[in-house]
Amino acid sequence: MAKIMNGNRVVTNEVRLSYANVWKPKSINGSDEKYSVSLIIPKSDTETISLINKAIDQAITDGISKFGGKKPNKGVLKLPLRDGDVEKDDEAYADSYFINCNSKTAPQIVGLDRMPITDETEVYSGCYAKVSVNFYAFNTNGNKGIACGLGNIQKLKDGEALSSRTNAEDDFEAVEDEDFLG
Repeated sequence: MAKIMNGNRVVTNEVRLSYANVWKPKSINGSDEKYSVSLIIPKSDTETISLINKAIDQAITDGISKFGGKKPNKGVLKLPLRDGDVEKDDEAYADSYFINCNSKTAPQIVGLDRMPITDETEVYSGCYAKVSVNFYAFNTNGNKGIACGLGNIQKLKDGEALSSRTNAEDDFEAVEDEDFLG
């Protein structure tokens, strides 16, 4: 069950991880290194989407000082909840919304038993998880909006990896070489 905490913090229902840079921080376009992930949220998950919209509204209210002391119209702000059918030409994002979230601090990553996962191959782009995120206002260089901070991750289950990487086993055939080490 998704839940909202402290007005602007949400724990999602099951989402799919994409562009998961959750083990090592990465610089994107020369910015500071951050941990980041894109959360793919099925449009059918109206509970999570509703809570995210409530948290965004709360972040707008909490961030009035960032917006010159007045509550702006949502339509003039850059918002984090985006439509995968409109913005992505990728089947993984079909019939889904997505949110890009990041943090300078490493997320805690746990399994179903809430015990830490330390094997970096266990949580990857394509697996399914619950994720805690928080929303906050920003006003930088004339860009105003609500950003999404990455909290913690609970892996729920495996999924098909979202990458173009292949296995060597699939790429090559076995070759017998009678002279090898011979």
